[in-house]
Amino acid sequence: MTHKLITYLRSPVAIRERCGQLFTMANEGKSRYFNCDLTQLTKVADYVIEVMRCDYPDLQIPFHSRWRHFEAGGVARLAVLDTQLAGLTPLEKAAAKFDLAIVSVLLDAGAGNNWRYHEQETGLKLGRSEGLAVASFQMFCEGAFSSHNLPQVDAQKLQGFTEAELATGFQVNAENRLVGISGRLKLLQKLGQAVASSPNLFGNENPRPGNLVNYLLGKSENGQLAAATVFSGALEGFSEIWPGRLEVAGVNLGDVWRHPAVSDDGLVPFHKLSQWLTYSLLEPLQELGLIITGLDALTGLPEYRNGGLCIDLGLINVKDLEIWRSPHSVASEVIVEWRALTVILLDYIATTVREKLHMTPEEMPLVKILQGGTWTAGRKIAAELRTGGTSPIQIDSDGTVF
Repeated sequence: MTHKLITYLRSPVAIRERCGQLFTMANEGKSRYFNCDLTQLTKVADYVIEVMRCDYPDLQIPFHSRWRHFEAGGVARLAVLDTQLAGLTPLEKAAAKFDLAIVSVLLDAGAGNNWRYHEQETGLKLGRSEGLAVASFQMFCEGAFSSHNLPQVDAQKLQGFTEAELATGFQVNAENRLVGISGRLKLLQKLGQAVASSPNLFGNENPRPGNLVNYLLGKSENGQLAAATVFSGALEGFSEIWPGRLEVAGVNLGDVWRHPAVSDDGLVPFHKLSQWLTYSLLEPLQELGLIITGLDALTGLPEYRNGGLCIDLGLINVKDLEIWRSPHSVASEVIVEWRALTVILLDYIATTVREKLHMTPEEMPLVKILQGGTWTAGRKIAAELRTGGTSPIQIDSDGTVF
């Protein structure tokens, strides 16, 4: 029974079912914190489509993934990476790109409002996700995550990584503070331990996160691979790295939290970073010629840009004004509910957007609507409403969730 519960909690089905319970509760007026106003769906979909057409006039939208951030400021950094990897076989290139995506995604939780990365080559000063992406990209290209100073990542180097190395790579100092740097360091070190202890996923000799590409290739059939299989591989490989999380029978559940209104065991899974990572691993797999199937099995990402969009445009209304007054723990009922409502509302938004564009889920999967629309729209409306484009609800982040 325990094994079945863990398998269930690691599935996109569980995310939607458990979040759906809290969505139903809010719609029935039984939530202490929020209610939903689905009459705003048309307005939100129109806003999202406007943002999509602004950035992608032909609606040829790429996946919502870490690869978008690596080209922040319109700089063709990926061309530089391809030059560095030019002598490798296609499989070796895919492994290197897995290495980069995995480390960069795990370092991607909220940076805070004030931190900036100053890129010497371009003079750009980048904050938030773009800054974190470019910082980790430059560290990767310089060999900072490799025992051999190569553009790759290995378990040995990660396990011995120091806070000083991370602070240097991210240009952290007294005037340029980064939220949750110790949490990020622990994630890297635990990633090294997880990679070293799972040779079936990451290889025996010089174990690397990128060797997961070999494992996933073994799961493909007739040149096709289900997105949910990539997600399962990510959860299996990296579930042990999350600090201080809920456990079942000694197994770390990761991005899973409690809410008393949820039936049976009260557990609500989100796996935000793991799904963000999954979306970021799909492109290197496609470059190997694999066809990715079942994209919409995965869910939208319950983070403060998508969640903020829902609040700022009136899909979610706050019932208790105390919510605005102080930051909340990621484990609090308020944040768990907000994230759950966001997951379900992203499905509603996606359906409405497709209807308005006369497109099918295959033509416009959720992962493209996240990229073209909701995440960008959430950032845009936040910038219009609040100085610094901050989240509408403040979160106490340890650098490992948001």
